[in-house]
Amino acid sequence: MAEYIVEVKDAVKKFRDTVALNHVNVAFEKGKIHGVIGRNGSGKTVLFKCICGFMELTSGSILVSGKPVRPSKAQDIGIIIEDPGFIGSMNGYKNLKLLASINRKVTNEEIREVIKKVGLDPESKKQVRKYSLGMRHRLGIAQAIMERPSLLLLDEPMNGLDKEGVLEIRQLLRNLRDEGITIILSSHYVEDIEALCDTVSEMDKGVLTVGKEAGYDLQQLVSSKKE
Repeated sequence: MAEYIVEVKDAVKKFRDTVALNHVNVAFEKGKIHGVIGRNGSGKTVLFKCICGFMELTSGSILVSGKPVRPSKAQDIGIIIEDPGFIGSMNGYKNLKLLASINRKVTNEEIREVIKKVGLDPESKKQVRKYSLGMRHRLGIAQAIMERPSLLLLDEPMNGLDKEGVLEIRQLLRNLRDEGITIILSSHYVEDIEALCDTVSEMDKGVLTVGKEAGYDLQQLVSSKKE
């Protein structure tokens, strides 16, 4: 029997007269990479924010590891939803060390190791404000995984990466899945969905349709969402 890490039940999110999530029902199985695709404004990011507790549903419910998500209380979740808010005058290591000091779950050596894991140099003195977009995204992934969460929510994790960087991050995400971490990601790139995802769902005007296992006609689906 499948074991689900996230269960979204009849979720509705409204902003005045706009319905961002329209009775969404979906369950994400543990230990897999799940893709969510759709046009900008389709509701993907709102769904992610509700799963991690950054937004409260208008109605419905979300369970993470069998427990209700409380507003602003992320539960064992690593997150990249928007451009991470790093301090530009500090290097990557100092930024992560500052963030790690909040929960005190990660040692300095573990911070260095996770920076290496995403292809950055933990000894570099380069200020984050001088990072390329791709470097900032790598550091964001390092921040998301440094406390070893059981669930990762990644909104467009390949943005700004060159071809080599994309291949490295794909392999990193596969390795994390193999370690037992569940990943839910959104992407506009069909290649990412095809290469990574065990399941795929599409969002359109707040309505989520759950696709088949990744044998779905992804090329046609993703292409239609980019128009």
